[in-house]
Amino acid sequence: MQPQIVLLKEGTDTSQGKPQLVSNINACQMIVDAVRTTLGPRGMDKLIVNAQGKATISNDGATIMKLLEIIHPAAKTLVDIAKSQDAEVGDGTTSVVLLAGEFLKQVKPFVEEGVHARIIIKAIRKSLQLCMDKINEMAVRIEKQSKEEQRTLLEKCAATAMSSKLIHQQKDFFARIVVDAVLSLDELLPLNMIGIKKVTGGSLEESQLVSGVAFKKTFSYAGFEMAPKSYAPCKIALLNIELELKAERDNAEVRVDNVREYQKIVDAEWQILYNKLAKIVESGANVVLSKLAIGDVATQYFADRDIFCAGRVPEEDLKRTMKACGGAVMTTANDIKADVLGLCETFKEVQVGGERFNLFQGCPNAKTSTLILRGGAEQFLEETERSLHDAIMIVRRTIKHDSVVAGGGAIEMELSRLLRDYSRTIAGKEQLLIAAIAKGLEIIPRQLCDNAGFDATNILNKLRQKHSLGGQWYGVDITKEDISDNFEQCVWEPSIIKINALTAAAEAACMILSVDETIKSPKAGEAPMAGGMGRGMGRPM
Repeated sequence: MQPQIVLLKEGTDTSQGKPQLVSNINACQMIVDAVRTTLGPRGMDKLIVNAQGKATISNDGATIMKLLEIIHPAAKTLVDIAKSQDAEVGDGTTSVVLLAGEFLKQVKPFVEEGVHARIIIKAIRKSLQLCMDKINEMAVRIEKQSKEEQRTLLEKCAATAMSSKLIHQQKDFFARIVVDAVLSLDELLPLNMIGIKKVTGGSLEESQLVSGVAFKKTFSYAGFEMAPKSYAPCKIALLNIELELKAERDNAEVRVDNVREYQKIVDAEWQILYNKLAKIVESGANVVLSKLAIGDVATQYFADRDIFCAGRVPEEDLKRTMKACGGAVMTTANDIKADVLGLCETFKEVQVGGERFNLFQGCPNAKTSTLILRGGAEQFLEETERSLHDAIMIVRRTIKHDSVVAGGGAIEMELSRLLRDYSRTIAGKEQLLIAAIAKGLEIIPRQLCDNAGFDATNILNKLRQKHSLGGQWYGVDITKEDISDNFEQCVWEPSIIKINALTAAAEAACMILSVDETIKSPKAGEAPMAGGMGRGMGRPM
């Protein structure tokens, strides 16, 4: 009898083999159930309260996944794919989690019957390849048409992205705003050049898009109200300089033996500040923005000379102002000349709800814009911002990859039909597995029906029939409780969403299936497992 060799330290928990796979799949089902009902135009929202008691109401898959504290290691992969979908495409985060979960659910019976995980993974990869080819073949390329046609297309994609969000009532209003915002960017479409500011109060329809930069009035000192609140044209000095008298260093020692000497030290300090201010005024700027504080002496000084100033401007706002109006952020007052100033046509301070905003409009190289959102409750505004983020990402993607497919479960049904037909032409275990994945794809239209309270079985039967007769764009029509040609209905999504979602879901499913053992080390300071002995590889459970 060979002695057993235990290579794991005491208290290490291992679970392995088929039960491990099944338990991983079950854990993923739990996650899917958490976001299942948020899919689609009739999706419900989730109210998540974190440990600090902050409540978030959201319908965005990625946001919900981030806020759920998921401990199970296999289920965490689903969170990762939701995050990756959010970062890459911006929308389709709920779909990707649903698809991954459903693929796993459909192959679970095969795992339990003892089909080797590798065979299942091979079948998933094969199905994915077939789906990719089909999407690329079906996707409708948008020729680079006239500006107007491109615009309507982008608005339709933005409206589809928002139809499942909290703001679906105002989707046409916001679709226009989002498209304007994205079209105002340069070729690279940087996301951080669209600022989103939230002001509670007012109705959603009062939201506005400022082509240029807008930010909240910053903390200001005495003398601020005397400064003018609008200029046309406007020259902006962008600074990273502190314009206030510093308190003396505590540990500096200066020995003076009479009052005049002391007065000189004080005067020197004032002089330094006044020299800086004079140089800024000389440059001809009439708006001074600084990242650091502008004290009351400086505020008063500028106000007397009809100059508007704002200190402690957030860095992102300062950068966006620089991008829009030109100029440079200066770190010393000595180099401020007319050529480093930013220019814009009009500057004004306006009241928006309970906040004051500084608006810079008519910027010469306005490659930036700011959305000022209005709405009732704080949570509502946050959710609106998340919804608009999805829509903005979609419009960016559509501009870059100009091919679209029909949404509303149409593309999933078509891929499901393709895989089902393909599975009938091959022999062996793969036939059953590919058919299972074909069934898994139907989760999207099925969930759309369930969330809207329709009879899913009935509608899916109609869809299967339509697709087998060649109606490839038929999907669920939420408004009529029936099926319709979603391409004609303008329910459009960029094909990149679907490609990304399917790839991520298939990868996640393969990854979870390829794990057959979890080995957990105990945290430091924990007692080893009961019984005092770790379970060796060979000992029975």
